[in-house]
Formats: sequence, C-alpha cells, structure tokens
Amino acid sequence: MSIILNGIGVSRGIAIGNAYIYVRATTEATEYNVPAKYHRKEIERLQQAVHDASEQLHEIKNKIAADTPEDILVFIDSHLLMMEDPAFDDGAAAIIREFSCNAEWALQVQCERLVQVFDEMEDSYLRTRKDDVIHVVQRIQHCLAKKPESKAEPVKLKGRIIISDDLTPADTLMMQHQKVAGFVTEFGGPLSHTAILARNLGIPAIVGVHNARQLIHPTEQIIIDGHYGVVIGEPDARSLKHYRKLRQSNVERQQRLNQLINKPAITKDGVHILLQANIDRPEDIRKLKQFDNTGVGLYRTEMLFMENNQLVDEETQFKTYKRALFRLKGKPLTIRTLDLGADKEIQESLGQGPMAHNPAMGLRAIRRCLKEPEIFIHQLCAIMRVAAYGDVKMMIPMMTSIHELEQVSVLLEHARDELRQRKVRFNDKIEIGAMIEVPAAALSADIFAHRLDFLSIGTNDLIQYTLAIDRIDDEVNYLYNPLHPAVLQLVKITIDAGKKAKVPVSLCGEMASDPKYTRLLLGMGLDYFSVQANAILEIKHIINNSNLGKLRTKVRKIMGSHDLYQIESLVDKLNS
Repeated sequence: MSIILNGIGVSRGIAIGNAYIYVRATTEATEYNVPAKYHRKEIERLQQAVHDASEQLHEIKNKIAADTPEDILVFIDSHLLMMEDPAFDDGAAAIIREFSCNAEWALQVQCERLVQVFDEMEDSYLRTRKDDVIHVVQRIQHCLAKKPESKAEPVKLKGRIIISDDLTPADTLMMQHQKVAGFVTEFGGPLSHTAILARNLGIPAIVGVHNARQLIHPTEQIIIDGHYGVVIGEPDARSLKHYRKLRQSNVERQQRLNQLINKPAITKDGVHILLQANIDRPEDIRKLKQFDNTGVGLYRTEMLFMENNQLVDEETQFKTYKRALFRLKGKPLTIRTLDLGADKEIQESLGQGPMAHNPAMGLRAIRRCLKEPEIFIHQLCAIMRVAAYGDVKMMIPMMTSIHELEQVSVLLEHARDELRQRKVRFNDKIEIGAMIEVPAAALSADIFAHRLDFLSIGTNDLIQYTLAIDRIDDEVNYLYNPLHPAVLQLVKITIDAGKKAKVPVSLCGEMASDPKYTRLLLGMGLDYFSVQANAILEIKHIINNSNLGKLRTKVRKIMGSHDLYQIESLVDKLNS
C-alpha cells in the first residue's frame, strides 16, 4: 500500500529508486570527574581527537572526484578551518580546567554554547551554520570514543535514495560520488548543507520529512519530487507511470534551457535585458560559467571575513577580488562592501558590547564601516586597486541618507591619498553605487540617483523593513510577501528614479531569482537582473518569451491595485 509523506523540496527533480536507510552511529557524552593533575593529559586527548578528525576529513576530500567544483569543496574546507581554529578546542580545554571534567563532556558543553550563539543570529543562512558546529563535534566525539564512522558499501548506493536524519557535507559529497539518485532527511531546511549541496550537485532532495526512517522500509521502492517536497513509498503502477513521464519531461525541459547557455537575454520585441549573477566567493564563478558567460552583479565580500572568522587585511582582499575578476575574463564585477554586523559576526567582534535587541536594525553594513573606518579604508583600497585591472564597480549596502554617502566620499578620498602616497596602481574613477534596501533609501532614490553611478535594489531587506516582518520568524513569516503593494511601489519608485537620472538600476534580491516575478519586474521597467547562477537559464527563458510592450500595459493595472489578493491573481494571469 502506498504512503505519501511531505517535506520541504530543496532541490528540484524527480528520483525513483530503492530506499537506503542511512544510520550514523551516535556518541552520547557522559560527564565524569577528572582530577586537576590529569587535566593536561585530558586536554592532550582532546587535541589528538581533533587532529584525527581533521585527518579523516582530509582523507575524504582526497577521495572526492578531481572534477568536483571548488564551490562544493568549500563545505569540507569550512569544517577543516573550524577544527584548525584554536578558539574551537581552546574553549573545550578551558571547560576541562574549570569544571575538572572529561573531554567528551567539555566538548559537548562548548558545542551547546556555540549553537546558542548561532540560534540567536537573525540571518537565516548564518543560523543554519550551527549544523557545522554539530557535525564537527560529532566527528571529534567519534574520535574520542575511538568509534569508526558508519560506512555504506558503494555498490549499495548507486541509484538508491538515501533516507537519513541528517547528512554532513562529507556524507553528501561521498554519496554523490557513489551516484545516489536522491536524498530525504528528517531534519534540515532550505539553507542547510544538504539542501545547498544537493542543489549545486543537481540531485533531487527533500528535507524535514519527520519520521521518514520509521515510515519507509529499507530497500522499498520510493519516488521523491524535489520541487513539491513529496515522498511516495511503494508507489502503484499509475504513480510510477506519471512520475516517469514527469521525470522525462523535466529532462527535456532542462535540455531546452541548456540551449540558452551563453545566448543573450532579449525580449520578443527586441529589448536587451542585462542578466548577471550573485556570488559569495571567487570559486562561485566556476558554477556561473556552467550557465552563462556573464558578469557579477553582486559579490558579497563579508563571506571572506566570516569564513576566516577574523578581519582580513588589504592584501588578502586585493588578491581574492583580483582572482574573481580574472576568472570572469573581461566580464564586469560589482563588489559590495562589507555587510558585517549584528547577525553576521566574526570572532574578533563577538563579546564586544551588549547583544543588539534587534540585530537587523543595529550596527551593520555601512553603519559598521563608518564607525570602524580603519577596516573600511583597507577594503576601499583593495577594491580600487583591483579596479585598475578590469571592469570593477563598488556598491555600498544599506544606505539610508545622503549624509552617509558624504561620509563614504570622505573615506574614499582618504583611501585615494593613501594609495597615491604608496605609489600603488589603482582606478581613481571607479563607479560607485548603493544598495536600496531600506524604505528611506527607496523614497530618496531620486537624490541617490543624481549622486551615484548606479543603484541596486536589495528586496530581501526592503520587504522585511517595509512590512516590519522577520521572514525567518515562524509566527509572522506568512506575512512576508514581495507582492505587497507598498513593496511594489518602493521598487517602482527606485526604477523610475534611475531612468529619470539615466542611471542603471539592478535588482539583486531573491525576488530577481524567482521566475514568478520576472514578467512583473520587466513590466515595471527593470532591465538589469542579478540572480543566483542556477536561476539564470530559467529567467532568461522567460525574458526571451516575453513581449515588453504588452507587459507594461498589464503591469500598469497591477500597480494601480491596492488589494494584495487581486495583485496575486493578476500576477498569476501575467505568468499564464
């Protein structure tokens, strides 16, 4: 008899195969007393376990296929960096000394402390990074207990659908190497490692399927639909026929989309639309090149700081940005300055001052940079130096007033003077733009447009700030809606201000990557999208099959409505 389970579809595609129940051995930490004279020996045991765990990860990394993209290997590297960070095992060592306890218990206490820090972060991506801490601690605990990791036979995994409570990055990569058909996990969300890796690897995946290991029997045939988050156990003949047909249809659709690789984005009435990508690190450009030979409309530089968990000097920044520019091979690179602060923190800043009551409204982005100008000037110097080697633009996040822009201008001049004194090559005329992600900035877009070279709309924060809604708060995130008439008006105000001042306006938030909103944005006058790399072909397909003249007429009607439900209905018709 068939059963249907529901979860969160995080990687599109249909997979049909036999289940493989993956159970990872767990290690429970038990506390016992360790006399002071044995503290040093216990700390050495902890350090040896950390070393052994690191060796295991290096071994796994060496076994991964040579053609595995660098942006995927970074997940393993992030765990290695965590183990190599002295602060990680130093914290556990301090607990051993303070409480005279064993290494296992100290490590567990340290884990709980770090998880609490991540749980208090507002940014949804960063909050899920507590998984890194848990996975690393589990690996070290296994080494402390001298337990071997559970290993599945490679032969059993080919073509199978993995059912597990959760998967570490190492699990996911090794299973992909064995050509599994898909993943189903009981825990996790859209931003978990399993989700991100599955999307990057093109493997259908569903997370958050509670009790999946109890409800699905080992080796039984199952179907997973990674788009709708549906798992079907023991499917009947009719379901199998339907999903096999759907899987073939998806394959054919992707083949059609692949024909658009490196083709221009042009509407049916001949209007060229600029389509670029968002990245977090230079390695992401390899992924971008799989879909299009285009430029980068948003390079989030704070990830360089967060992955190193410390401030990064000018020279390191310069070399990193330069690597990204050279990988683009002549295509433009728009570098966003640091959006650190509040929920996006690094080790050097933790514990300095009280925790912000409302991090999203706190000291972040340009506010943080203006308060700590010595950090900001290093980044300004690095970006201007890179701009001497190609088409590089600089973008300032979370601008709210012209006064902030004037302060940025003063610091830019300081940076130029410093570079001249050092006789370092740099671009004195680099284009400067601003992120419009606060309602005050959108309402002042005409002023910004006359003072800057370009604008970029960050809809993630703009929607959040406009509607006073935390989109990761389960109690209110149902109210988070890009189609709210107030949000649409602010987006339209910004686009119109750019056109009036003849200044380019892009949109780089998640709204740009969602095919549901492409025609709406085109009809509003947007002609510059910056999207996730894997969304490029889908967005391009919609652009190439849209008539801009007709869209403008229909969108005027949408913009004239103040009824959210009517707007949603009209957008559905626009897309039909």
